Amino acid sequence: MPETATDLEPVEDFRLRLRSWLADNMPRARRRGAAPLRPRGQMSDEEELAEVAYHRELQRRLFEGGFAGICFPKEYGGQGLTPEHQKVFNEEIWPYDYPARLQVPPMQPCATIILDFGTEEQKRRHIPAILRGDEIWMQMLSEPSGGSDVAGAQTTAVRDGDEWVLNGSKIWTTGAWWSDWALCLARTNWDVPKHRGLTVFMVPLRHEGIEIHRIEMLNGSREFCQEFLTDVRIPDSDRIGEVDQGWTVGTRWMFYEKSFSVSFYVTRPTPPEGSGDGMSVGGDTSLITEARRRGTLNDPATRELIGEAHALSLVSSEANRRIGEAIATGKMSDQGAGLSKIIGGTLGIRVANINFQLAGPAAAAWTEDSRAAGDQGVAFLTRQASQIGGGTTEMARNVVSERLLLMPRERTLDRDIPFRDVPRGPSTG
Repeated sequence: MPETATDLEPVEDFRLRLRSWLADNMPRARRRGAAPLRPRGQMSDEEELAEVAYHRELQRRLFEGGFAGICFPKEYGGQGLTPEHQKVFNEEIWPYDYPARLQVPPMQPCATIILDFGTEEQKRRHIPAILRGDEIWMQMLSEPSGGSDVAGAQTTAVRDGDEWVLNGSKIWTTGAWWSDWALCLARTNWDVPKHRGLTVFMVPLRHEGIEIHRIEMLNGSREFCQEFLTDVRIPDSDRIGEVDQGWTVGTRWMFYEKSFSVSFYVTRPTPPEGSGDGMSVGGDTSLITEARRRGTLNDPATRELIGEAHALSLVSSEANRRIGEAIATGKMSDQGAGLSKIIGGTLGIRVANINFQLAGPAAAAWTEDSRAAGDQGVAFLTRQASQIGGGTTEMARNVVSERLLLMPRERTLDRDIPFRDVPRGPSTG
């Protein structure tokens, strides 16, 4: 019989047990109050692979200790607990190293999509492996010709008996070169409007016919990848959801992608109140600490910027809490996740500007001793990413206006015609 709320471990008992286990089994965080580690874009391939292996090991420790997948069902390797238990976990894990690379997107949205739409065999095969850190999953959504129009996917999947043959290209797949699996949205029917001819597949990234090319970014990072699929054969047993009904899966997928901060399966640790690590310059060094280091803490303009950053942090946190609560209680459609995307994208740019301004001249030209400030210079140059990654804020505004505020839908020319008849420009891939 399923456990009831009264059968679950009391939250405070869970906290004490978790606190004791963490002290005995998890390494203290390497970045709190110390010189920050080099960000991913400045790691060598060997260093990055070593960090991925380290995060796999941390995830396995959590799994074996009974603290992985706090809100995932027990039958799939999770703990079957509540969001309140997850919140406690987030608070208590903060002083320790944490397998951050294995949370987004492996846990969310990938594992949650399998949990929501996968078959029983798919759930039992993959979710425990994800929770153990044995499988790292990514999401193959964007395409060179598609931009934010995810439903305009042109990667094709053609059925051949009990298999599907995939051809096409996906782009901006974070960490594909060191990951194991991906969820892939593909076109399975060209004779219906674009939203009705999509299907989702589980694709092993080391499969024959997949070439992974890495993309070098402005900050030196090469973790974004483009994949070229040529006659990739996937068994029908690795299909997620019904044929041609992938947009049903995709809609939920987009919800999870937009709502990392308001998810019901919270996976990213957050600092406890009073930790001083909420808004930062250079990893986990607080704005106040950085201003004190530069001798500008008593400058009125500096204090005003620090206050603004703190206020933005509070606004974002409270807004996301209220959005999540409204969605969870049914007072708001899950399309409300678009509000979180708008908030995060808009405030993210302002916070990047504040961090850059407070870091001073070293953010534009830095030495090894001022790398923390230099990191803010790189963050300033790439600040628009907060309005692009996970779907653009423009798309989120459309969602909010049409699906929450019920404003008239934007006119489109491809809504009711077969996708093969939709005019398309040449691919840029």
